[in-house]
Amino acid sequence: MSKKKELIPQYGTATINGIQYYRTRITDADGKQVLLYGLTREELFQKECEARKKVAEIVFRKTNPTVADYCEKWLLMKSANVSPATLKGYESKVRNYIVKPLGDMYMSDVTADDIRLALVPVAGKSSGMYDTVNMLFKSIFQSAEHSNVIDEDPSTNISAKGGHPSKKKDALTDAQAKTLLDAVRGLPPYVFTMIGLYTGMRREEILGLQWDCVHLDASTPYISVRRAWRSEKNRPQVTTILKSNAARRDIPIPQCLVECLQEAKASSKSDHVIADSKGQPLSYSQFQRLWQYIVVRSTKERIYRKYVNGQCIKQTISPVLGQHKLKNPKIVYCIDFDVTPHILRYTYITNLLYAGVDPKTVQYLAGHENSKTTMDIYARIKYNKPQELYATVNAAFPKQQSVEAPVSLC
Repeated sequence: MSKKKELIPQYGTATINGIQYYRTRITDADGKQVLLYGLTREELFQKECEARKKVAEIVFRKTNPTVADYCEKWLLMKSANVSPATLKGYESKVRNYIVKPLGDMYMSDVTADDIRLALVPVAGKSSGMYDTVNMLFKSIFQSAEHSNVIDEDPSTNISAKGGHPSKKKDALTDAQAKTLLDAVRGLPPYVFTMIGLYTGMRREEILGLQWDCVHLDASTPYISVRRAWRSEKNRPQVTTILKSNAARRDIPIPQCLVECLQEAKASSKSDHVIADSKGQPLSYSQFQRLWQYIVVRSTKERIYRKYVNGQCIKQTISPVLGQHKLKNPKIVYCIDFDVTPHILRYTYITNLLYAGVDPKTVQYLAGHENSKTTMDIYARIKYNKPQELYATVNAAFPKQQSVEAPVSLC
């Protein structure tokens, strides 16, 4: 008898439908007993070996997941407390900058150097992108450490600094805000622009705003932020899920906005303040078309593409301030400054701080969950004026009335 046959166990037997089988039991990855059968001892032994190998692999994967496996689990856990839009952004960044370079590695095998190498491509992007990816690395590996999936978090000492600083957008001046409003008065983006400038609401909050949250007849008119708009595959969704708990707030509104909204409400046939021709919330492409009324009046250089005989031809347009659009003389290029939905919000926050409103109140009105966000804006506004800080600095270092001559050592 060969040594191989000597290693094959003496299995028990069972007769099923008149046929004798060898049988044995193994414990699967869930701890349950599973019966295996074979016509011969050799066949059953091979089945048993293969089954035990699979069980061992599953058990190992459960206690030693790959980066891809754990990232999938982490995103699922995160979906319970972040908005769908935020989760979608996380999924994209995790897939491209974490799973792509490290996905096949076991979590326990990842070192700090592996993470640093994975961050090299991100370092060539904006500082905002780098910060987010770096945060995701730290959050995922901290979670794994707290859950005892890994013994030590390799991301602890990874530098938080990286990427190219993004160009800071400036708030609109009073003159620029007037130019913008004059340019779109009577056009579809006018109400959106007014709400942005005089409430500081986020784009998704404005597009999710309904008339039941616009209190124009109150002794102190205000808007309640209770809903948010999101677009899934170009289909609008308005829900009560806000960006954070701090986003739920009541914002007093000035008389100019009250009058604007009273006029808009009188002609509205929708529950939504900003709606399409059918009274429904805007889709993403509809909002882009609405914002295009502003873009086409801008002097910002832009590229148009058209196809001639199947060939794509690029045409660069450099509008000149004050000129009329060639194919539509009603449109005048009058906006020679950057303007985005977020700049409207930033302008509102800046104006509050310029007016001397305390940062804590500004934090509430802006719906900032973290006071650091508000204070960063406050510092940029308050401490970026050397002429106003001159007196403060001189008071800190008073000019001495007399200066004693140095004592000679000769």
